[in-house]
Amino acid sequence: MPLDKIGKWVGEKLVQLKEKGILKGKELVITEIKKSQGTKSPRYLIEGEGKKEFIKMNSNSYLGMSLKKEVIEAEKEAAEEFGVGPGAVRFIYGTFKPHLELEKKLARFHQKEAGMLFSSAYAAVCGILSPLISSETIVISDTLNHNSIINAIKLSKPKDKKIYIHLNMDDLETKIKECRGNCRRVIIVTDGVFSMRGDHSDFKELVNLAKKYHPEFKEGVFTIADDSHGVGAFGKTGRGTSEVSGENDVDILVSTLGKALGVNGGYVVTNAKIVEYLRETAPFYIYSNPITPPEANAALKALEILNSQKGRKMLSYLKEMTIYFKKGLTDLGYETIKGEHPIVAVMIRDTQKTIKLVNYLKEKGILAVGLKYPIVPQGDECIRFQISADHTKDDLDDVLKTLREYKNK
Repeated sequence: MPLDKIGKWVGEKLVQLKEKGILKGKELVITEIKKSQGTKSPRYLIEGEGKKEFIKMNSNSYLGMSLKKEVIEAEKEAAEEFGVGPGAVRFIYGTFKPHLELEKKLARFHQKEAGMLFSSAYAAVCGILSPLISSETIVISDTLNHNSIINAIKLSKPKDKKIYIHLNMDDLETKIKECRGNCRRVIIVTDGVFSMRGDHSDFKELVNLAKKYHPEFKEGVFTIADDSHGVGAFGKTGRGTSEVSGENDVDILVSTLGKALGVNGGYVVTNAKIVEYLRETAPFYIYSNPITPPEANAALKALEILNSQKGRKMLSYLKEMTIYFKKGLTDLGYETIKGEHPIVAVMIRDTQKTIKLVNYLKEKGILAVGLKYPIVPQGDECIRFQISADHTKDDLDDVLKTLREYKNK
């Protein structure tokens, strides 16, 4: 059979992944969601676990938008009007009214000139970097940037890439200086909120450095940020790292519809000329179907909720619960990373201890993510909890109680 020989090689690769500790293994399958009842947030049933209920402490749906009745109804209405799929890529009559309306409202939300939808934030990052990187471009990237940024740079083949120490603006400035005389264009790219730890960039310092050295390069210095974990989860009005750091001049902002907004897809907001250029050149946009019209309509409703008094109340509650959970962890003697983002990383600093605690939590009906070496540097192993506006104090108290019991063991 044609796949016999390659099958042997694939098997060896899988063994290597397991030995390195990075094999994902069998995926958990959610078979049912039980809606919130009383002081309980939604509970999840998992294939093979019978009727045992789990609380998700590892969901990106920071505001619980995916289960909101208004959002579900908006998707249903658009499905009845436009069907369930786009039927084509954007330039071959795959563009529908909800797509254009969503792009305009996202741009307005972020106070940018124009917006552009992608099938995912990962596709957005990979789609825009390649057309913006020339053979005379040097890219400077934070050490802990997301895998999408790392792979986008690899695919784009810039003249050079430089990696600066995580959140270290002095090192970033040193790297910019090293580029002088060696390229025509510099791109500084970073995450807004870093998904492993919940800490965030200081956009003000980042933008100031770009502006400072912009005149020294023929094609300038500009900034790109992926704030997928920030938008809708961070800041008083949910505008993410831009709002928290008091700086909205990042040149190109990427984010997602699939986390706090609870739907699916990614997007870019920037000036109109750049969007016009990217529609003509970004392969992940041109040759991929867009999100469906119903998804776009659901995202419009989620954005409307976020950008309202109701949304601000949800964000305030989310912040309150995050602070409450972090204090509970600190009181128990667990180490966390400073910050108010709902990603709460509990530093375990040992791979085997991380695995044991994640397994213990699962036994007790709590789903959390263990980040182990080599996914994170040795000594930075942690458990990532993610707070949602769906969580109640009773939920968090149950988790803290379980963590107390484990510590006492």
